[in-house]
Amino acid sequence: MTTSEQAYLDLCKQVLMKGNEKDDRTNTGTLSIFGHQMRFDLSKGFPLLTTKKVPFRLIVSELLWFIKGDTNIRYLLQHNNNIWNEWAFQKWIDSEDYNGPDMTNFGHRSLKDPSFKEQYEEQMKLFTDKILKDEQFADKYGDLGSVYGSQWRSWKTSKGETIDQLKEVITSIKENPYSRRHIVTAWNPEDVPSNMALPPCHTMFQFYVSDGKLSCQLYQRSGDIFLGVPFNIASYALLTCLIAKECNLKQGEFIHTLGDAHIYSNHLDQVRTQLEREPKPLPTLKLNDFSSVFNVEVGDIEIDNYNPHPAIKAPVAV
Repeated sequence: MTTSEQAYLDLCKQVLMKGNEKDDRTNTGTLSIFGHQMRFDLSKGFPLLTTKKVPFRLIVSELLWFIKGDTNIRYLLQHNNNIWNEWAFQKWIDSEDYNGPDMTNFGHRSLKDPSFKEQYEEQMKLFTDKILKDEQFADKYGDLGSVYGSQWRSWKTSKGETIDQLKEVITSIKENPYSRRHIVTAWNPEDVPSNMALPPCHTMFQFYVSDGKLSCQLYQRSGDIFLGVPFNIASYALLTCLIAKECNLKQGEFIHTLGDAHIYSNHLDQVRTQLEREPKPLPTLKLNDFSSVFNVEVGDIEIDNYNPHPAIKAPVAV
């Protein structure tokens, strides 16, 4: 059994056995624990789960979207990534330009009403096609504002200036590797109540250099263990590997610290199914040469020898 994957599976077991029943923002209900840490040694394989298939290409395009400082879903749609569509779609259906069927509270209704779901899918297809084909429409309705790309690359100060946190932290790793200030934060108390549809779950990450290796620790305030956390593990492990390569460092550890770690009540059976499966060897990450992480493209990142168990479907809590 692979050590890295076992850390995740142990988290699943702990929450199933000891989790507290809690209500939540989505009214789905969860089993939850508070405060948990997992460690992944990146020299022993890339931590992409094998007990279910995780869509690595979506992880790659989303991370590069963040790294580029992009906040418009057009880039994601160009790479067949629909992870962030709902937030932009909401802005469109709330606007005066929208004249289609009523989409109020679409996140909940689309799961329960087949006829409404059909209408929703038609309107979403219309919306995403317009984002891809109409640059002006994309500029108006595709931009999500203060999401991770903006916080990482264009943090707004009280003086009206911006800070490129990610660029500065990479420079700091190169020039002052043993600093204890290699930190990027996405949590802005001023923006949380007024300018964010969903406050950032990945609130802060910090890099650490020792023995020629780069490690990263993420603090995540809230983690959807079944659907979200596998993405988060792979995404920040990939970020660590990319920055390590640019800084001529070896890959160290990814440490994942979670605040509220939860399994949604409608994911319990899926988690039990996953726990019945035997992990397989972890895949290997392959990176093309590049001069800067800011120039990396999707095709520069590959995964080798990934032979997971089949995917396990589960509804998204919205």
